[in-house]
Amino acid sequence: MNKTTIILTIMVLSFAQTVYAQQASTNHWDKWKNLIGEWVGEGSGQPGQGGGTFSFQTDLDGKILVRKSHSEYPAAQNKPAVIHDDLMIIYLDFSGTPSKAIYFDNEGHIINYSIAYSDRSIVLTSDEIQNLPVFRLTYALTDNKTVNVKFEISSQGNQEDFKTYVEGKSKKKN
Repeated sequence: MNKTTIILTIMVLSFAQTVYAQQASTNHWDKWKNLIGEWVGEGSGQPGQGGGTFSFQTDLDGKILVRKSHSEYPAAQNKPAVIHDDLMIIYLDFSGTPSKAIYFDNEGHIINYSIAYSDRSIVLTSDEIQNLPVFRLTYALTDNKTVNVKFEISSQGNQEDFKTYVEGKSKKKN
């Protein structure tokens, strides 16, 4: 064998291994399947009564899950009305497990989350950063068409310190 043949063989084998590794897991969104779709809800909490919509959709050939959210809160207690839009991308770790997420909103917040799963809920907890609060976002399915969504904040990051900021039930549209 000459040098060119050896190099081409190594390149082909490397490419084949990379393609196989990227396609190895096809069921990585199983724990999210009941949340995929469009949702409508009403909530309570600060800054006041509000309502909104959110959706979960796979993207990039199923490699990421994208959540888009839109909420509106009417003016209350001498505070103006608030419109909140955000985008969250749930992505796979090196093992093909959806264990991380990154969040962006129209207020300029960026939050990195780690994800934990239980039987009927998905809990996203922000990374601890010195001098910043810890955030926890929980999706708890009550049935296949209803989910309770709770967003909590903790100044300390421990279970006893989390305070509910916004919570509400949402119904699946489709």
